[in-house]
Amino acid sequence: MKKASQDIFEPEIPVVPSGWVVLPFEQAADVISDKGKRVKQGSYVPVGKIPVIDQGQDTIGGYTNDENMAFDDGLPVILFGDHTRSLKYVDKRFAVGAEGVKILRPREGYVPKFFYYLLRSLQIPSRGYSRHFQFLRKFHFPLAPEEQQKGIVAEIEKQFSRLDEAVANLKRVKANLKRYKAAVPKAAVEGKLTEAWRKQHPDIEPASKLIERILVERGAKWSGKRKRKEPAFPNNANSRPLPKGWCWVSLDQMLWQFRSGTAETSARDPTDYPVLKSSAVRHGVIDYADLNYLRKSQSMRPENFLRHGDFLITRLSGSVDYVGCSALVKDIACDRIQYPDRIFCGKLVSGVDGTYLSYCFQHPSIRKALETAAKSTAGHQRISMSDLYPLTLPLPSTAEQEVIVAEVERRLSVIKELEAAVQANLTRANRLRQSILSGAFSGRLFTQEMLPTHSERKSVS
Repeated sequence: MKKASQDIFEPEIPVVPSGWVVLPFEQAADVISDKGKRVKQGSYVPVGKIPVIDQGQDTIGGYTNDENMAFDDGLPVILFGDHTRSLKYVDKRFAVGAEGVKILRPREGYVPKFFYYLLRSLQIPSRGYSRHFQFLRKFHFPLAPEEQQKGIVAEIEKQFSRLDEAVANLKRVKANLKRYKAAVPKAAVEGKLTEAWRKQHPDIEPASKLIERILVERGAKWSGKRKRKEPAFPNNANSRPLPKGWCWVSLDQMLWQFRSGTAETSARDPTDYPVLKSSAVRHGVIDYADLNYLRKSQSMRPENFLRHGDFLITRLSGSVDYVGCSALVKDIACDRIQYPDRIFCGKLVSGVDGTYLSYCFQHPSIRKALETAAKSTAGHQRISMSDLYPLTLPLPSTAEQEVIVAEVERRLSVIKELEAAVQANLTRANRLRQSILSGAFSGRLFTQEMLPTHSERKSVS
């Protein structure tokens, strides 16, 4: 019953200006057969003679060199993605890609581009990957006098051209912010953000003294039954030069405990026993709402509860981009969330800031080491403790770590605000584009001054 009620869709018949008419779909357009000439997606080639146009979001899905697959029933046509609701105006030789493409040709009286923009103005409901052509057929389509159609097309394209330029600029800003966002942690752990601070504080205790205290603390906290194993020392033979007062240190030296979580099976249905999903840990961030749930109360292991100050590293992920992601546990509201066996949890020694350490894990050299070490297991990428222990990381004094964290957070906060502003403007641009189309086909966009000149008429098809 729910599905049946979802598919009830009866769009209103549009109100149009005097001199216009409104036609049902069957009188406004023809559905053209592709005669079975469809290029399967697996047969696309990256470069070829004939572009393949399918229902994907990209204008061109790929290419084919098979001349027999070219669409040969006249151009221009409009392609509608039955599953995706994508619309593409095609006025050059092409081949139809795969299934789910409806080929439409407006009836006589319609300027083809007018009809294309008219289709783009429709609010077709989304039903996921179901078919949507059934909804398109229920609309009624305004038909304006030909000269007005050409004037409206010209005005739409003039306004869209301005919007396209603005959107392109916004996307460039967005891309630059993304690059800068990635560059900030890198600059931080190379000491570039605190160059001026070091000059102002020449007498700060060097990291070598911190390492001495770290080794003493690790020994004091050892509680294992077996003989204590000395931590792996860094192999920094090929490492870059460090700022004055910094030292190379292995991850093993900075942890006095390191283990993976519970291996119990889990479910998505909520219970009283939440367990963090590995996808919850990303570069420097933990999503405490990204949970699975343990099935049995016996599976509760207090030693696997997340605690403030824990340092998490993903050991298993579906993508090599996310294996070895790390973050510091902080601002956690629930004290009963466990971490799974897909995540390593480390206890940091005093003097090591976990947020600073997460920046180290984002450095390109560390990411490369982790991605190289990752092994494929049943479709997942996996790293082991033995891959992590010898990682060589740069360590400044505790005081400088705190300054670095504050400076990075300040810069990332500014970037976040700018990203939000850019995204808001992109959203506004999309709404404005739809508003232009809505106004065009209700007559609000058209004025007498929009009538094209003789030369302009020739350029609008």
